[in-house]
Amino acid sequence: MTELMIGEIPVSQLAKKYQTPLYVYDEKKMEETIKAFKRGFTSVHFQTKILYASKAFQTIEMLRLIDSQGLGLDVVSGGEIYTALQAKFPVENIYFHGNNKTVDELRYAIENGLSHFVADNVMEVEVLERLSREYEQKLSIMLRLNVGIEAHTHEYIVTAHIDSKFGMLYESEACQQAIRCIQESDYLSLEGFHAHIGSQIFDMTAWFAEIDQLVSYLQDFDQPLSLNLGGGFGIRYTTEDTPLPIEEAVEKLVSHTEEALAKKKLSIKQLLIEPGRSIVGEAGTTLYTIGYIKETPHQNYYFVDGGMTDNIRPALYQANYTCDLAKKLGEEKTVKVTIAGKMCESGDVVIKNTFLPPAQTGDLLAVYATGAYGYSMSSNYNRALRPAVVFVKEGASRLVVRRQEYADLLRGEINGTSQI
Repeated sequence: MTELMIGEIPVSQLAKKYQTPLYVYDEKKMEETIKAFKRGFTSVHFQTKILYASKAFQTIEMLRLIDSQGLGLDVVSGGEIYTALQAKFPVENIYFHGNNKTVDELRYAIENGLSHFVADNVMEVEVLERLSREYEQKLSIMLRLNVGIEAHTHEYIVTAHIDSKFGMLYESEACQQAIRCIQESDYLSLEGFHAHIGSQIFDMTAWFAEIDQLVSYLQDFDQPLSLNLGGGFGIRYTTEDTPLPIEEAVEKLVSHTEEALAKKKLSIKQLLIEPGRSIVGEAGTTLYTIGYIKETPHQNYYFVDGGMTDNIRPALYQANYTCDLAKKLGEEKTVKVTIAGKMCESGDVVIKNTFLPPAQTGDLLAVYATGAYGYSMSSNYNRALRPAVVFVKEGASRLVVRRQEYADLLRGEINGTSQI
């Protein structure tokens, strides 16, 4: 009998110590992925900067790991800023994104020393200009642009996103007004332009088109600006996914940017990217315990002790995953089965129509590549408790987020029976 090991630890030991459902992160794998990004994303012609898109998975310990590796941080809310501050993340390396940042969030950011803002629309720029004067605080502004390119797994579509909720068309009066507002301000400076064209991108063609489009805008400016290409680096959820090796992909981004700039005899100060899923996705595994087993006329079910509350992506996006019975890796997969969760929704399915060995109640199930957006999008639907999060490395495990207890469900309730 062959058992799954993560971070040199048998997963049955992790399940016994921390219970299931359980998010397990291979810390060494995350570090190796970050190093691959850093090796490939360099240039002799301009500076480069990697920002971790923390919405994929944000905890204090994760941010400490990111900081220790020398990466910057992409945040999208006051709560993500608060977590970063609690992690003592350097504020000069935090970029604040979002299409509808509230004035309170902007004040909170400025009061805590953040100076990099990715502005989504002209109204936000006008608010930032007013607040920068009020606080007498100099702020660097990147404008999020809609470059009209939507990337899919193996293709891209031009003009597909012109009505997206994110970003401005460079040629629009709103964008030009935002640029003028920044240029005329005593406290705002135009750091450059940002774009993000999709997720799970496996082909470089769309990125090259994005780079060409962004570079074309630079001809209107006398001083070198910075360009942020966003994220979207694909990961392997199933055998059908064929992502490029990280180091190779970012090397191609850099070389294409260098070539595009050389053709137009232009320069930039800095090139930025924002990987999130690609750093944490494949490093994460969710462990479940199989409960009841059920056969219907056309379907076999293995029910697990979690589901859509710890991984909403299959229900929300029809996302696909692979799995194994964690202590039966060597056994033949002879049963066609659907892995279903315990929530009161018919759509609470983790994996549909996969093949596994015959299972028994109490068997451990490992679902792979759940490191991105599982914990971030988890919920207390059906009053389910959010699982614990564990980091493992070289035979040692450490608790990063404790498992919720029932009392946690009443936190914030005014008229509850429990005063917490």
